[in-house]
Amino acid sequence: MKKLLILLLSGSSLAAQAQVEPHFSQYYVYPMWLNPALAGTSENAYRVSGLYRNQWAGISTPFSTFGVSGDFSAGNNVGLGANIMRQTAGTGGYTYTTGMLSFSWNGIRWGADARHQLGLGLQAGFLNRRFDPSKFQGGDQWQAGVGFNPTLPTTDPLTRSAAGAFDVGAGIAYVNSAADANVNPFGGISAAHLTQPQDPFIVSGEAKRLPVRLTVHGGARVRVSDNAFIVPNLLFMQQGTAREIMAGGYAQLRVNETTDFMVGANYRLEDAVSPYAGVLFGNMMIGLSYDVNTSRLGKMARGANAFELSLTLLGKRGESMDYFKCPRF
Repeated sequence: MKKLLILLLSGSSLAAQAQVEPHFSQYYVYPMWLNPALAGTSENAYRVSGLYRNQWAGISTPFSTFGVSGDFSAGNNVGLGANIMRQTAGTGGYTYTTGMLSFSWNGIRWGADARHQLGLGLQAGFLNRRFDPSKFQGGDQWQAGVGFNPTLPTTDPLTRSAAGAFDVGAGIAYVNSAADANVNPFGGISAAHLTQPQDPFIVSGEAKRLPVRLTVHGGARVRVSDNAFIVPNLLFMQQGTAREIMAGGYAQLRVNETTDFMVGANYRLEDAVSPYAGVLFGNMMIGLSYDVNTSRLGKMARGANAFELSLTLLGKRGESMDYFKCPRF
């Protein structure tokens, strides 16, 4: 628990790099967390993704985050989606859980064959934060010459060990869905935690409310040949004093009618380099990335690197329908 608190306090002293809540290197695999306006915009009838991230393995109980995202087109330019995320960390039994439902409307279209699309998205749900007091070690439970004695009572104050709150987010996304285009640009802006839920574990001050998370994302799918694409992408996130800027891309190579390989890397400014590899086989995609930490905070703790594993299931849509060729991570 002590190491976890050191990491959290160290993050607050490095304002530009501090992590307020979970972030992901394979962020496009988790679209309903990224932007609710992306619900139902892919070329697939449905899209279900699972993403696991393990971070700060050098501490006794590292940050471990698991998320599931699903979305589909309901027709009439309407997309529906949902996502659940759960993070655990530390020996104090800390958990952070969110569950959100997303709605999007993609009826704003223009250009030849209505290939330019603008979507508006809303999401709403609940978040919960929890500690397990039975796993805490209070200072008054330590005895000179004996060490920690769990049978001793502790008077360390803890008025609440769990809290839940209603949460709302919104977003806008642009896509170019032209199947015959050599370049398909995409991008969007989203804002999470518009209700700014209160944090009951902080007594007072502005930090008592969870800051709005502003996200700007974009890129393009560039056709190199009939069997090869490159997808440069960019992500900017701002939440309170924490800021994240990530840029990179990947190449997608078609091996045969059922198999594609993907390889690339992202760079998170002043934090980490994250190489990526993936394979798309039929309607299933598996991706793996590994963050090699380069920041000052990473030097303060052993095992500061992180890895992510993703699994995505895709439903096929009729070939006559023309939809955005979404990025794969």
